[in-house]
Amino acid sequence: MLFLSYIFLGLSLSAPIGPINAAQMDKGIKYGFMHAWLVGFGAMAADLLFMIVIFFGGAQFLDMPFLKTLLWSFGCFVLIYTGAESILSAGKAAKKEDTKTESKGKSFMAGFMMALSNPLNILFWFGIYGSVLAKTAEESLDKKDVFLNSAGIFVGIFLWDLFMALIAGMFKQTMAPKVLKAISYIAGIVLIGFGFYFGWEAYKELFL
Repeated sequence: MLFLSYIFLGLSLSAPIGPINAAQMDKGIKYGFMHAWLVGFGAMAADLLFMIVIFFGGAQFLDMPFLKTLLWSFGCFVLIYTGAESILSAGKAAKKEDTKTESKGKSFMAGFMMALSNPLNILFWFGIYGSVLAKTAEESLDKKDVFLNSAGIFVGIFLWDLFMALIAGMFKQTMAPKVLKAISYIAGIVLIGFGFYFGWEAYKELFL
């Protein structure tokens, strides 16, 4: 029962609309299920990296102002670039002959870099997963419990990424080209919007 609760925690971490979901939808309607899933898989790889860093006590470094500014600035660049690319290539969503113009590795790296450079994602993980570790330490000193709780979170993330990839792949197969193009534009605008928000946060860290 406890394992299931951590699966639901993983689902809840992934479900809110954000850059990763927008990028999965964008890649899925352009290139199909596998590319959408690889975006999510890349983000999972970054999440795993965060979990390892937290496990070994890296949370303390988040209090450094320089690091916060760097994270917000890098996230701003990655998201604005990805969003602009989504808008500029929106026409590909309507052309089946373009489905293999992007490598699977690029889709994986897109998800990995977005998750790695997203300060909200980083703070969220350090807060939520840090709490999970603290709770487990209170209840048990067995490292097996920590591993099981972490595995439950990852199962939840995996299930959500699979769901998003399936939805995006279905859109590619069933929706009209104009609708797919519109969704690609919207996804790009969402990503750019998050990018400007991150840029504003970087500005506040530096000057306010």
